[in-house]
Amino acid sequence: MDAPELSGERVTLRALADEHVPRVAEMNALPEVARWWKPREPDYLQSKVRNEELACWVVELDGEVIGFVQAYEHTHPEFRHAGLDLFLHPHLHGQGLGQDVVRTVCRHLVRERGHHRVVIDPAEANVRAIRCYEAVGFRPVGVLRSYWWDHVEERWANGLLLDLLADDLT
Repeated sequence: MDAPELSGERVTLRALADEHVPRVAEMNALPEVARWWKPREPDYLQSKVRNEELACWVVELDGEVIGFVQAYEHTHPEFRHAGLDLFLHPHLHGQGLGQDVVRTVCRHLVRERGHHRVVIDPAEANVRAIRCYEAVGFRPVGVLRSYWWDHVEERWANGLLLDLLADDLT
């Protein structure tokens, strides 16, 4: 899946490249990010650079890499839709940048990639992320019971499935 450069209101999304991997790994290791995104070795992140099933971007603000976002597609004609995952540097939380990133990627997935529906599946306890997604137009679909391995609490934890239809995109 291609990852073209995308421009939001305040952020720019650039295709993840080899030179971005150390910075993404550094942010992924921050406690506020690592709480929800298990820290990964640079080799794992490096594999995303050439993964043809994902579109991976770094998020830039004023030329500085401040986050990571990936999108994927289900291409079966009867179930065609897209999904995304992201994180931002915690020092920039609460400034509307996450909404800008989500809105920018969703517009791309709807307008350029032709999807009618986008999904996201945060941890049910990740209230900050859920508020961000809902502000863009995502709506809760349901709780995914014992959905993901919470590597911090070392137990299975619930996720929340949210979706956004093309007409709901704000």
